[in-house]
Amino acid sequence: MKPNHLLETVMTKAELVSKIHEQSGLATKAQAEAALDALVNILTTAMKDGNSVTFTGFGSFKVIERAARKGRNPRTGMEINIPAGKAVKFTPGKALKDTVK
Repeated sequence: MKPNHLLETVMTKAELVSKIHEQSGLATKAQAEAALDALVNILTTAMKDGNSVTFTGFGSFKVIERAARKGRNPRTGMEINIPAGKAVKFTPGKALKDTVK
């Protein structure tokens, strides 16, 4: 039997657009999709520029620096060097944490 985290369902972009359309009052799904695309573009640009983005009660997105480190190739077990880089980190807000509990 698979662990619970592997049984999760995934909301697709089309399903998210439909939900935005239903709940926002936008006239068409095309407008809802344009709004979603704009949001993703704004978030991406902000983080690319090194800014954090915070939605009070939901959470925050920020870019973190990862140091170079050693790892292992899972197929061969050989040690590899993983270069330093950047990654996006999401920290959920209190309201989101409380809702998910």
